[in-house]
Amino acid sequence: MSDESKSVTKKARGLIGEFKAFISRGNVIDMAVGVIIATAFGKITTSLVNDVVMPAISYFIGSADATSLNITLRPEVVDEAGNIITEGITLGIGTFIGTIIDFLLVALVVFLVIKAMNSAKDKMEAALHKEKEAAEEAPPEPSQEEVLLTEIRDLLKEQKK
Repeated sequence: MSDESKSVTKKARGLIGEFKAFISRGNVIDMAVGVIIATAFGKITTSLVNDVVMPAISYFIGSADATSLNITLRPEVVDEAGNIITEGITLGIGTFIGTIIDFLLVALVVFLVIKAMNSAKDKMEAALHKEKEAAEEAPPEPSQEEVLLTEIRDLLKEQKK
């Protein structure tokens, strides 16, 4: 084996070792779990919007499907045989509204989670601060040696009187 191929092999092993260290860090695993949960949460909110909110909006506007609310800018042109000559251009307002509602729901939940985390953090910091103040206010108890020396001193004072 040549020196050059040994060097390449050594670099590859070093790269693999660095990759293993990177993957085994907690931050990468935490991030992967966050991505998986975010994906699942995205599916939940999309289902909520598509299966609950948009049908309710459809009911109130009198349409069968709110996502089909479109504004036609240019109608489709079809010949007698049914072939499309010119594609139609439409604005998908219903789909856009659904996406906005989806975003607002996700933003609301993220806001509530962060607010709850900050509240818990503030409560924990306040409790730690109270604990620290209580520890500073109460003087430390003297050791047994100090208690014994204090008793001896007091006895000597009494004998001198």
